[in-house]
Amino acid sequence: MLLSHRRLLTSLLGAALCLFLAVPASFAISPSALGSTLPDAVVIDEAEVFSRASRAELEAKLKSFSDDRVDARLITVRRLDYGFSLSAFGDELLETWNSPSGNPLLLMLIETQNKRAALIADDELQTQLPASLLTSTARTTMTIPLREGDRYRQASIDGLNRLGTVLSGGDDPGPPQVIERVTLPTNIPTRAETESSNATTWVIVLLILGTIIPMATWWVFSR
Repeated sequence: MLLSHRRLLTSLLGAALCLFLAVPASFAISPSALGSTLPDAVVIDEAEVFSRASRAELEAKLKSFSDDRVDARLITVRRLDYGFSLSAFGDELLETWNSPSGNPLLLMLIETQNKRAALIADDELQTQLPASLLTSTARTTMTIPLREGDRYRQASIDGLNRLGTVLSGGDDPGPPQVIERVTLPTNIPTRAETESSNATTWVIVLLILGTIIPMATWWVFSR
């Protein structure tokens, strides 16, 4: 009876462990999971990070790129399948998908697990959107909002605004300015200063005691 109970407990623990390991894996995604043909939606929010209002705002931004003969798409994923970087993920999608409009594709990708962004563009866009611009936009303009509070909408809007400015013939506004937090001077001592001050005080007290006690002892016994 005891043996059967142990076997049952072992089976239940094994099943629970398999379920625990399978749940994270279910969130991993490969390019093939998005289909072999370009979806109709311009916002492919697999990670489900956008509200309905944010999605509508981003759709309007992405569709406005068609004025510059660019088919722009935004894709979010929770985590990538084993062996994929975000850039490699986008490259495979670019090789698989074809725009029905005939315009070159621009893919904006966000991975929420590691808070990373990538921009992958068709070769036809290299003159308008050079690789250096795409890399800078992904690593600075988009990544900073992602790592400062999961601001997925803001990261997407900022990235699209920067690329849209360049596509329209304007100068690259560049990466966002990083605000340095300056510590204001204060009269409140730090922990290290307090510990140093306490140590100095104890040394002085011990020196005084070391001087007074022998003198007092001599004075008492010399009388």
